[in-house]
Amino acid sequence: MKRSVPLLITALGGFILIIAYFIPAAQGWGEVAAIWFDILASIAFILGGGNLIKIHLKKISDKSAGWAYSAITLAAFLITLIVGLGKVGINPNPKYPEYALSGHYREIGSPFWWLYEYAFKPLTATMFAMLAFYISSAAFRAFRAKNLEAILLLGTAFIILLGRTFTGVYLTAWLPDWMSGLKLENLTVVIMSVFNTAGNRGIMIGIALGVASTSLKVLLGVDRSYLGSGDD
Repeated sequence: MKRSVPLLITALGGFILIIAYFIPAAQGWGEVAAIWFDILASIAFILGGGNLIKIHLKKISDKSAGWAYSAITLAAFLITLIVGLGKVGINPNPKYPEYALSGHYREIGSPFWWLYEYAFKPLTATMFAMLAFYISSAAFRAFRAKNLEAILLLGTAFIILLGRTFTGVYLTAWLPDWMSGLKLENLTVVIMSVFNTAGNRGIMIGIALGVASTSLKVLLGVDRSYLGSGDD
């Protein structure tokens, strides 16, 4: 029973959304299903937050490796949660001055806005900047011109890396106008707009087919991995 009911709810909600997309008369059903989805997603966020607190509290209590990072994570999570939900420092909306919490939670100059602009965004930018260096390092170690495919991959990557910098522009600036197509910056544009686009489209078509296949398996009850490993 505990596995049959979730299967029924999943199938019913999925088919309602599909029918509402193709049949205009059933759009109201789709809107109701979307509202229920938002409610369930909110509950899932609460469960996710509780799980986050549980895992990191256990790491802190056990003093396991990296427990200080868990403490920082919990502190940041709780501070952001309290400041955001409590609307700390938010001025009331001029239309509803009698309600203290009527202002927008991301009002410019508010504590939550400050946390987002001066803590979250810089940390995100730092993480992606470090990720770029990790990718470059991994690519340098992985690229080996062992066969024709590897040579093409290595050569293309080299052209794009140079073509995106002023060094590449400088290296091929001496080419005459009738050979401008061989300049690194122009080769980069051709590779990104033609070959890269073709590859991306093939990948996106494959992803779309995979999503459709997985969705049908879930709707028809063939794939039940999201229900866990419990017995019926």
